[in-house]
Amino acid sequence: MRHPVEPFRIKTVERIKLPDREEREKILREAKYNLFKIPSEKVFIDLLTDSGTGALSQEQWGAIMVADEAYAGPRSWFKLKDAIYEFSGFDDPIPVHQGRAAEKIIASIYLYEGAKVLSNTLFDTTRANFEKVGAIIYDIPIKEAYTLEENHPFKGNIDLEKLEDILRRENVALVVMVMTNNTGGGQPVDLDNLISAYEICKRYNVPLIIDACRISENSYFVKKRNPKYSNWEVKDIIKESFKYCDGAFMSAKKDGLSNMGGFLFLKDPEKNLRAKELLILWEGFIHYGGLSGRDIESFAVGLLESRDERYLEYRVGQVEYLTRKLKEIGWDVMLPPGGHAAYVEVSRALKHIPKENFPAHSLAVEMYREGAVRVVEVGSLMFKDKAKFEFVRFAIPRRTYTQSHLDYVIDVAARIYEKRESLRGYKIIYEPPYLRHFLAELEMV
Repeated sequence: MRHPVEPFRIKTVERIKLPDREEREKILREAKYNLFKIPSEKVFIDLLTDSGTGALSQEQWGAIMVADEAYAGPRSWFKLKDAIYEFSGFDDPIPVHQGRAAEKIIASIYLYEGAKVLSNTLFDTTRANFEKVGAIIYDIPIKEAYTLEENHPFKGNIDLEKLEDILRRENVALVVMVMTNNTGGGQPVDLDNLISAYEICKRYNVPLIIDACRISENSYFVKKRNPKYSNWEVKDIIKESFKYCDGAFMSAKKDGLSNMGGFLFLKDPEKNLRAKELLILWEGFIHYGGLSGRDIESFAVGLLESRDERYLEYRVGQVEYLTRKLKEIGWDVMLPPGGHAAYVEVSRALKHIPKENFPAHSLAVEMYREGAVRVVEVGSLMFKDKAKFEFVRFAIPRRTYTQSHLDYVIDVAARIYEKRESLRGYKIIYEPPYLRHFLAELEMV
């Protein structure tokens, strides 16, 4: 497995520093073993998230310099509006500062106490926003999604039989398709699966919304893994995907290739108007949605750059390189490799640490202790008893790290694997009522 060649040259660099082991141990104690609380300047390689952490292109930096910061009617907004139309085919988008702002609006429009939501698997902020209004979430991915084996090219698919069975028997308020499926290992959704899910939802008059934050990467997988679309361009697969939904929301911090931003659109004109009303209440006017003109300019350029197939080939190839190298070490990983991160599953390797002591978080902490590499737990700490896997997610920021950086991460993971039986679990000493992993405080067992 060779690392793909970067389809860009480096023009600006940022120095990074490796703290010594004694300092790293002190930092962990001060952070109460919560990696979100570690200052970024104390992190050597930061794979905590791919959200808003990528590098901007020279075209994005140039656009930032000509941003219009007017409150209403800025030219930057109309540039973004045109870019979203070219990207999605929708001509009346609503800007938001990031995906969770759209999630809050969607929850307010569609959901209520006891409302049922079906999904191929919601991620943490979507789930929290929906549960905050009293909704009940049912994750129904295909059965292959609950295995690590390389036995299905589209493990992000929703189970169509379960979808129809539940819609036939129960009153469902909303169906959400997450593309790619982050919680399930960054796995893609086949366009054919989306089309079938939408047709089923139409029969039962239930709206289907797409979480499109990684739809460019998802569409590249459709092109590569479904022979039916092998001759399609990625940009056309993206547009085709947006035909089969009643609305969509997107965090621009992923496939928008930007540090901040997002959009929401609902095809029902009345609901779209309602969303604009709530936007003004919570986020700002409909021409900026909590964003500066500079963010809007960066988003408008980055959104279209994300469709570049040379970039996407490099992007998913980099994730595959890291995933398969971690597998070679001996760690269990989610296969086939997904679109934005390598997912290590620790249940077997750290079987001496019980689930209630967060074995995946133990590996995440050890990655920092051993090499100042920051990753994130996507298991029982994040999802409590809803966690199907004990994942550690190695999320790769876009256009940021080279092969040497990833090889360093692999070396750290290899050293930990050799001493894995010495790792210890953790227990929570403080947690907030929602999204506990962001603010939780822990101590070693």
